[in-house]
Amino acid sequence: MSTTNRLTIMGTRHVVAAGHYIAAHAAFEILEAGGNAIDAGVAAGIAIEVLQTDKVNFGGVAPQIIFTAKDKKVTCIDGVGVWPKAVTPDYFLKKHGGKIPPGVERCAVPAAPDAWLTALANFGTMSFADVASAAIRFASEGFAMYPLLSEFITTHRKDYERWPSSTRVFLPKGRVPQVGEVFVQAELGRTLKYLADEERKAARKKGRKAGLLAARNAFYKGDVAREVCKFIEREGGLMRFEDFAGYSVNIEPTVKTRFEGIELHACGPWSQGPSLPMALNILKGYDLRALGHNSADYIHLLTEATKLAMADRHNYFGDPKFVNVPITGLMSEKYAAWQRTRIRMDVACEGMPRGGEPKSLAEIDNRNMPKSEGAEAPGPGDTSYLCVIDKHGNAFSCTPSDGSDQTPIIPGVGIVCSGRGTQSWSDPAHPSSVAPGKRPRLTPNPALAFKNGKAYMPFGTPGGDVQTQAMLQVFLNVNVFGMSAQDAIEAPRFSTYSFPGSFEPHKYYPGRLYLESRIDASVNDALARRGHDVRAWPDYTWLAGAVCTIVNDHKNGVMHGGADPRRPAYVLGW
Repeated sequence: MSTTNRLTIMGTRHVVAAGHYIAAHAAFEILEAGGNAIDAGVAAGIAIEVLQTDKVNFGGVAPQIIFTAKDKKVTCIDGVGVWPKAVTPDYFLKKHGGKIPPGVERCAVPAAPDAWLTALANFGTMSFADVASAAIRFASEGFAMYPLLSEFITTHRKDYERWPSSTRVFLPKGRVPQVGEVFVQAELGRTLKYLADEERKAARKKGRKAGLLAARNAFYKGDVAREVCKFIEREGGLMRFEDFAGYSVNIEPTVKTRFEGIELHACGPWSQGPSLPMALNILKGYDLRALGHNSADYIHLLTEATKLAMADRHNYFGDPKFVNVPITGLMSEKYAAWQRTRIRMDVACEGMPRGGEPKSLAEIDNRNMPKSEGAEAPGPGDTSYLCVIDKHGNAFSCTPSDGSDQTPIIPGVGIVCSGRGTQSWSDPAHPSSVAPGKRPRLTPNPALAFKNGKAYMPFGTPGGDVQTQAMLQVFLNVNVFGMSAQDAIEAPRFSTYSFPGSFEPHKYYPGRLYLESRIDASVNDALARRGHDVRAWPDYTWLAGAVCTIVNDHKNGVMHGGADPRRPAYVLGW
């Protein structure tokens, strides 16, 4: 019997799950109007950039995995920007003593607009104006302030007050908007409408794709780029018009593995994406069902496997255009088997294990390790997630991101220029170091699983370094323990921080393991005896992520959607 807060939403025609309930509705309207999963996914993503503007921004990132059923093709759009050309590898070492401070100096080129438009041009059927219409309305006319957004602005009020442009948006009456008040982002609404108007003008003369290109050019080669770069230069940042004009997203293959007849696809090592299938590869060698769901043995094993995957993330992952990432070796069954020999079931690794070398199957010294922290581990401050499956079997999985509290709103434009540089390292020796034209290593990483060549389970979550851990647990809840989508999402979660964090200043908490308090206290005690530094989360906490998924039952022709009550996520379908 289900003990969830919500029912699993089922549909036979199309289903959407999104990080905000109104964004799910925006996507559902597109599906009902005849759009496909890509059209609907883009609509939800742009809506989320308005509705969850504390955690996601139109000027941010939007990595996507797309499946087109007609040609059975899986595509990844990286959706992450690059460092400006003016930055040098030692810029932050020389100017800021190795820190990458809040503000415009950490800005990368906004990638989300190009990611949305590229997805529409290559895989969608509708115009930007069509899919952005809901977001334009939410920005221009406003929406009801909800608890988590109001709480976030309250917590980060001093951050927003650093910049007058941010203060005007987030503290419009000199105070935090209260729950139930209408929250308006007029400048953002005008920017989105400007792109839609430019699209319409071009499309009337030259057709749909010309219209989409015109919208793109209006952002990257027109007035928007000029306004953004003018402000950043005035504020002492490095971004210039040429960085915008020369940017385009990358369309790339995914990284994949197989688990009990399921093919799992993740983003490449310019993100933390491969850490999910790498951890899964390690776990293949164990009888997880026999261990028992959320038993001490089970939590210990998943934690130790995660540590090994994160050690390799730390030592190897970065933009493959700049660093050699041995991804084939890291993903091999031979390497996973060797990794399993390094796990002890009776004792936890004290901190992050030493990295591994896939060819020699030998341990290596961890590089660029920060000093350990004793305080409470940080919570994630940004990101959302959305997924769609349509009646044709097309699927869309996307993790848009970039918060607004550490980088200013661009006056007159209403967007935040991606502060994703905070996920780089100032040390030139680190694989995800700062360099001109280089992608910071993303935490956002959507996933998409298949059965028998058909889209089976798109899933993802916000949560920074918690993301792949929450995704791993939900995936196993469904595919090992047979839980429904909603049960799998609401089940108690746990997360380790026993590795350097992705965000500046890359804090490290050796042995730290957090568990939602619904997990039995005896399990906590057993884990502590093995050497884990066990800490308690509340029964349900947004710090444990906010997973959304759709599980597609091909045998019965029914899709089952799940959305996390830890944040304002919802599912719609029929």
